[in-house]
Amino acid sequence: MKALQYNFKSLVACLCVLAFAGSILAQTTPPKARVDNITDDYFGVKIADPYRWLEDLKAKETHDWMKAQATYADAYLKRLPMRVEILKRLTEVTGASIAVRDVRRRGNFWFYVRRAPSEQDFKLYVRENLTGAERLLVDPNNVLKDGKRYSLGGWNSSWDGRYVSYQISSGGGESGEIRVVEAATGKDLGERINRVQTGSMSWLPDGRTFLYRRLQKLPDNATAADKYKKMRVYMHVLGTNSDSDKAVFGLDVNPKISPDEIFFPAIETDPNWDFALAKLTDASSNKEFYVVPLTALNQAAIPWRKIVSFDDEVSEVSVRGDELYLQTYKNAPRYKIVRTSFAKPDLAKAEIVFSGGEAVIEGLMAQRDALYIRTLDGGSRRIWRMNYKTKKAALLKLPYEGSVNFAATISDTDGIYFNIVSWTKSNAHFIYDPKTAKSTPTNLISPNPVDMSGIEFVNAKAKSYDGTLVPLVIIYKKGLKRDGTNPTLMNGYGAYGYENTSVTFDTITLPWLERGGVYVWTGVRGGGEYGEEWHKAGFQKTKPNTWKDFIACAEYLIAEKYTSPKHLGIEGGSAGGVLISNAIAERPELFGAAIINVGVNNPLRGEATASGLPNVPEFGSAKTEEWLKILLAMDGYHKIKDGVKYPAVLLTHGINDPRVEPWMSAKMAARLQATTSSSKPVLLRIDYDAGHGAGSTKEQLNAEFADVFAFLFQQLDTANR
Repeated sequence: MKALQYNFKSLVACLCVLAFAGSILAQTTPPKARVDNITDDYFGVKIADPYRWLEDLKAKETHDWMKAQATYADAYLKRLPMRVEILKRLTEVTGASIAVRDVRRRGNFWFYVRRAPSEQDFKLYVRENLTGAERLLVDPNNVLKDGKRYSLGGWNSSWDGRYVSYQISSGGGESGEIRVVEAATGKDLGERINRVQTGSMSWLPDGRTFLYRRLQKLPDNATAADKYKKMRVYMHVLGTNSDSDKAVFGLDVNPKISPDEIFFPAIETDPNWDFALAKLTDASSNKEFYVVPLTALNQAAIPWRKIVSFDDEVSEVSVRGDELYLQTYKNAPRYKIVRTSFAKPDLAKAEIVFSGGEAVIEGLMAQRDALYIRTLDGGSRRIWRMNYKTKKAALLKLPYEGSVNFAATISDTDGIYFNIVSWTKSNAHFIYDPKTAKSTPTNLISPNPVDMSGIEFVNAKAKSYDGTLVPLVIIYKKGLKRDGTNPTLMNGYGAYGYENTSVTFDTITLPWLERGGVYVWTGVRGGGEYGEEWHKAGFQKTKPNTWKDFIACAEYLIAEKYTSPKHLGIEGGSAGGVLISNAIAERPELFGAAIINVGVNNPLRGEATASGLPNVPEFGSAKTEEWLKILLAMDGYHKIKDGVKYPAVLLTHGINDPRVEPWMSAKMAARLQATTSSSKPVLLRIDYDAGHGAGSTKEQLNAEFADVFAFLFQQLDTANR
């Protein structure tokens, strides 16, 4: 599709209307929030929390206030003249091609999740062999006809491809139930398993039994913080009552396994294994691994054998016969791959078989022919193939330049399945055959016809306050003039070791870029750009590095004349809320506008939420005086001061969010609205049919991006460009 030819006269007309609309909108204000005289005493430190009442989402007063805020924000955003044109363009670019993800092969069957150009939600499909006819297996909105909107969550098939277990949830809430469908006929088998989130499922060789993670059944007096405690993995046999399913892994299942009540348990199986591989995760990088013979899963006391402890600092493992391969960051902040005996692992004497050098090792797959290793270097991912005997590794030759990712591949096969993407070329799927050393396209997805050839990017590094160089990717339309007047949107995250600057084909940014906007991805500390060392450098007590790096990136963009403070917008979501709220609290004059999506804005109160305890390993706990200081240092809500000229702020949230409570955004909006002296808007946008983002329809996402881009173009002084 040709790049949008934006009409200059239309732009001038829109800006004139925009100024008029702004004067109308200025006549009204969002509803004020009641101020309570609530003060907490933490180890002698008194902390006021005037909007604590907003944490009670079931209260009528909270409901009415949030509804009024949402109504006001919706009216404000819908009046922005540029929004109509942006939404139209978003609809064009997101509806231009088929989206395919999560491809898996089981025997001769290929399963994948697909969304057609005319569709809003992803659906599950199957075909026999790559050339077979495509058949629809699961359309989540046809599963139940109760007036609610459903979305597809996790899924998996039996190893023979006969049955598929899947999870559905309503309103983007992510919590739902597991159902099972017969692949050949599409027949629903009548299985119903509730209290399931993320749909982690693994099938056993009999093809009628699968393992799944389930939340505990909460008592009537349970608190929100109890939701994710005591999760266990259960075993279900088709045709039986799920209430009788046996717990096979997790808290108190086996006397030798005593995980903390907030660890996440999971079990993996593989058709090439005669064992089950279990792991515990503490919501950060740490994992603990156990194995047991498949035949022992029915025993009263399942003899799980620990092969990796948390102290070993292992993130992933892969098994080939009696060889255990481990990805570890012990004495290797960018990770290394080591090999030891699977039967009698000895990590202290494990042999190093691969080191990534400057690159970060991100994953491994032990296939029948070789060990495949994925690395990250400068935002691009590469795959290495290591010969088991010689231990020599070589880069996989790609069909064309791009960044690659593993896809689900069965371990008893030669070669791997992978996908490749670039900033200007859409995602494509390939099968690598080691016999020919060639990669063949699967043709499961057609190339995206949206033309990104008019867009270019620059990899840069900004020097932070302590001399650390922070990576960023700057994307813009060719011919950009660096005169300091370009509206710029800078995105950041900086948590959980998640890498934020990786290569992606992101057509949804086109309406921003085509209108002269600059889009910037930042790799601040706390993320995974340079491995676990980078993660831990913006983690717990070092968390301030995250927003200090972000501020340094902003100053770099200004110094290089990409933009200036009044033209600079910033954005972050979820844990990125810590980043954005602190950035505007510490340097409000540096930014013209800020977007906080489903943000963690009040981490001091995080432990009171359902997902608060699982996130303690990343942020910390307020139960000790030392940790109180650490949490206060990252709590943007408590840093907002009266009378400060804060930038314009748009906070977005889905009311069904299972990961970050919507009151995090509500309290931040109330505080900013009451304190800012800049006269710039603070809006709280609530979607009452969405959650944390997963499960949102294409239409919902387009509407949100249209609101965000239109709001930013209004606030970043584009009328004077």
